[in-house]
Amino acid sequence: MCVSGLAENAAQSNSLPRLVQRQVPPPALFAYGNRPMSQSQASAPDQEDSLPLTIGDVRAAADRIRGAVVRTPTMRSETLSEMTGAEIWLKFENQQFTAAYKERGALNALLLMDEEARERGVIAASAGNHSQGLSYHGRRLGVPVTIVMPRTTPAVKIMQTESVGGKVVLEGETFDEAKAHARKLESELGLTFVHPFDDPVVAAGQGTVALEMLEDAPDIDCIVVPIGGGGLISGMSTVARALKPEMDVVGVQAALFPSMFARITGEQRECGGDTLAEGIAVKEPGEFTARVIAERVDEILLVEEDKLEKAVSLLLQIEKTVVEGAGAAGLAAVLAHPERFAGRKVGLVLCGGNIDTRLLANVLLRDLARSGRLARLRITLQDRPGSLYKVMREFDAHNVNIIEIYHQRIFTTLPAKGLITDIECEARDAEQLEALIDSMREKGYSVSRVELD
Repeated sequence: MCVSGLAENAAQSNSLPRLVQRQVPPPALFAYGNRPMSQSQASAPDQEDSLPLTIGDVRAAADRIRGAVVRTPTMRSETLSEMTGAEIWLKFENQQFTAAYKERGALNALLLMDEEARERGVIAASAGNHSQGLSYHGRRLGVPVTIVMPRTTPAVKIMQTESVGGKVVLEGETFDEAKAHARKLESELGLTFVHPFDDPVVAAGQGTVALEMLEDAPDIDCIVVPIGGGGLISGMSTVARALKPEMDVVGVQAALFPSMFARITGEQRECGGDTLAEGIAVKEPGEFTARVIAERVDEILLVEEDKLEKAVSLLLQIEKTVVEGAGAAGLAAVLAHPERFAGRKVGLVLCGGNIDTRLLANVLLRDLARSGRLARLRITLQDRPGSLYKVMREFDAHNVNIIEIYHQRIFTTLPAKGLITDIECEARDAEQLEALIDSMREKGYSVSRVELD
């Protein structure tokens, strides 16, 4: 169950209210290795000082990591803008070396450690992009990196992390068990734990995404940012509030994992399920990030799986770019709530591109089915010579391509001389397919669609 702990005293404000407005303690000191660090004093005059993350921290992180991460482009999408009724700008973080923005925060954390801490090494619990970003930059800087993953982690993720320099330890059946073991090793081996999101230093690195986006597209008046643990939107909202205080800052979560939404709003929501957006499938959001989001984010939207699939497919078809489910969450929110964003200049972060190729193929094929270009038609026939041939003639007459044919004679409730034929086919569009179905029904065939779940 996702339970909120921050929303009891939510206050109302003007047109686009913050989710929660409250007083929070002043910034603390944060220590990496043996070196304590106070937050930067370079914050903008109007920056809220109540939270331990400022625009100065993000700017300092940008200077620190410059040249070691890809300065990814921010580009306007003409086609997506026409489709959605909003002016869509895309930040291509899937072009990082490890194909995700997580490199920024991981590198910032590594660079802020003292030499002794670097020599001992760092540890993290992650089965995703954080593990690869930390491992890659750890190897580059000569810092030993240990990543604890659940035993259930797919082999491809283990291989990807090891290929960029990480030492993988498999422990536990769940992420929580893996995290507990990572904390145990941290203590036993004297390693430094680098949290994937709930850390101002990491969030400052992630916020550099917004600095670059607004430098390239200064007219953006709304940003839509995926939320898992909340590190990315914490950094980006900090930049937005400092540079453009009136900007509309919107977070997005998968409807199956509404943990931060529940935490902020006080609603109790179930968390769990097989979401395409596994990169933001977080059951326990960050404590620090929840405080930032409560004060600096206007709204959190939830998106269903079909919208995530549609967004992944559109970005590949239109922008010719591969994104994972989490990376498509921003566009999914715009597709799901077009009236919310109509007429706005919207910045979307394509935060990652690490998606299994087989899963991507399934997403694309399912999208073709939803659009009417692919279909499985179930046709009842008599088991007589020439029956299937006559059906094939109908497909030929309507220029609909047959992909697969499945005959079923035994496991059916039809009479012994009847059979069911499922035909998977490809049409130019939904109208062409409907014309075929109408024609077959006029000729007396029983035809139905096998719908997607």
